[in-house]
Amino acid sequence: MNPQFLMDGLIAGAMIGLGAIGVTLTYSILRFANFAHGELLSWGAYLALAVTSGLGLLSTTLTKPLGPFSFGWSLPLSATLAIILTGALALAIDAILFGRLRARGSAVIILVMASFGASLALRSLLEFIFTSKPAYYTKALQIAVPIAGGLRATPDQLLSLGISLVAVIAIHLLMTRTDIGRSMRAVSENPALSGIAGVDVRRVILVVWFVGAALACIAGIMTGLLVQIRPYLGHDLLLALFAAAILGGIGSVPGAMLAGLIVGLSEAAAVQLVGAEWRAAVSFVILVAVLLLRPRGLFGRMA
Repeated sequence: MNPQFLMDGLIAGAMIGLGAIGVTLTYSILRFANFAHGELLSWGAYLALAVTSGLGLLSTTLTKPLGPFSFGWSLPLSATLAIILTGALALAIDAILFGRLRARGSAVIILVMASFGASLALRSLLEFIFTSKPAYYTKALQIAVPIAGGLRATPDQLLSLGISLVAVIAIHLLMTRTDIGRSMRAVSENPALSGIAGVDVRRVILVVWFVGAALACIAGIMTGLLVQIRPYLGHDLLLALFAAAILGGIGSVPGAMLAGLIVGLSEAAAVQLVGAEWRAAVSFVILVAVLLLRPRGLFGRMA
């Protein structure tokens, strides 16, 4: 087996892990599986594309590649704005849909079905606005450089791994070293008791939505940079996101990232062993195996 699958799996797993953190936080706080989370990856990627295209029209200097990378300053600037806009989109969806259903005391299955409907609506709207034609932040070619042990990676891929590591560390510190993080952990354990103890549950919910959407946006942008941008970008990753969230343990940030890497490596190995058409089946097998053998996942608690 070509050892390059290790690098490919790590890169794919980093994207899956970032997206899975949003899934696991949403489930641990709001107690339902949000099927619309994958669309936040797609929207984040397209919002960044729209902004970076606009910046490119204003100044071609912003599109000139930065050092060894394939993109210019327009992408980091647009990514910052896209994160804010994707977070605002998630908050708007909660205010319009999920918040009203929670206020009515709707059953979990109603929230799940509502998220499925929101997913279809967001994807269709995205396809209507941007069409289904694949898009790219840049079409500049990059040469993979040797790393070690026969592994190769492009500068963009190495940057994506670095950004993923920084993001996970930042979220872990947020969860463990800040007041809002402790509030999130408390609400995850017992929302009613947390409210009685003085925790602003509504504020916690808003923070969870924004943080999850921000991470989804980062994952979507990096996936779009390394592969391509299309309306089904997030939908195609949804099964892998849920597999990683459940494998890592609901509520565990490090668990979600570690599980994302496991899923990514498993998919990359499957591509070499049995073919690319079985990639999606790997996530399904992992999901079923975890539910049957270890439902709590690797960690199974807020961490």
